[in-house]
Amino acid sequence: MAASMCDVFSFCVGVAGRARVAVEVRFVSSAKGKGLFATQPIQKGETIFIERPLVAAQFLWNALYRYRGEHISPTPEGCWAQQPLRMEETCDHCLRALEKAEENAQRLTGKPGQVLPHPELCTVRKDLHQNCPHCQVTYCSTECLLAAAEQYHRVLCPGPSQDDPLHPLNKLQEAWRSVHYPPETASIMLMARMVATVKQGQLELLRRLFTEALYEEALSQWFTPDGFRSLFALVGTNGQGIGTSSLSQWVHACDALELKPQDREQLDAFIDQLYKDIETATGEFLNCEGSGLFVLQSCCNHSCVPNAETSFPENNFLLHVTALEDIKPGEEICISYLDCCQRERSRHSRHKILRENYLFVCSCPKCLAEADEPNMTSEEEDDEEDEEGEPEDAELGDEMTDV
Repeated sequence: MAASMCDVFSFCVGVAGRARVAVEVRFVSSAKGKGLFATQPIQKGETIFIERPLVAAQFLWNALYRYRGEHISPTPEGCWAQQPLRMEETCDHCLRALEKAEENAQRLTGKPGQVLPHPELCTVRKDLHQNCPHCQVTYCSTECLLAAAEQYHRVLCPGPSQDDPLHPLNKLQEAWRSVHYPPETASIMLMARMVATVKQGQLELLRRLFTEALYEEALSQWFTPDGFRSLFALVGTNGQGIGTSSLSQWVHACDALELKPQDREQLDAFIDQLYKDIETATGEFLNCEGSGLFVLQSCCNHSCVPNAETSFPENNFLLHVTALEDIKPGEEICISYLDCCQRERSRHSRHKILRENYLFVCSCPKCLAEADEPNMTSEEEDDEEDEEGEPEDAELGDEMTDV
């Protein structure tokens, strides 16, 4: 029987009606809480639902790359330093990339004359971009500007103090960056936007969503030490990473083109070379990255053998949940909090990652089947294999190398 709760489908878009009849939220157990279950057959590759976040924010170091046009990396001394690397500007509300795919390719390759075929596949509309008249933060459209202003930006807008390091919000962000270096997994601004949403009259929406998790209905509880820790833990364990890129969206659109075999081969070779040029010029390709809280998606439990996955194919914060295999009625819909490489590691390694980042122990079918495996991480297994495979004079060789 479906659990009684607020309307978890309220943020679904496009196929919201489809989601209401295809899935339902049920109570699973005191350990797992609720889960999302199919109520009718779902085919492999089918979009189960599309959802906008309750609130989203770009990671602060990621945003700093954008505004200062620089890339940071660790110095030999272990500190983080800024190095030249022009980054893509993004919509402050929906995280949509604001730069055309061709411009993005030109900057990342360092080739001002770089031309992309099929430019019509890029959906960025620069003529629609808008700026906050007070702090000049950029939005991809009037709709996003108005949505941000209505939900949280009236409270958070720094006005002419946007670049003032003594402004309280700038001090908060700098303090966060000083203790949270890349790779980033959360942002203090996600919580700031949640509180600003409340201050702008959206209390009931957040109260319904978070009362159960925080065990307190009063907003003041968020600001006590225990309440703040609870809120932070809630964001950390339920936040969904968001990645957007106009170039990546263009590449996906190219993949969907119906072309003659020779044309397809040429286009694929062009894209392969493009990524090689980016790797040579700027190193690892960096998207705009942030995180958001999604109401229905947060009902999906983790599995190391997921039957669904999340993605952001529209170059903004709209989350798509897609079936990885056929799903039968009554079957739980599970996503994975681990990436493909992490899912291939040992059970002990997977549990270590999940405990440290999501505060739970996985009991999915794969973990239960591997319950009798030795309690060692994949790194320890690799080290053990290396030691067993070393020749008898390996130690001498190491000592000679050290000398």
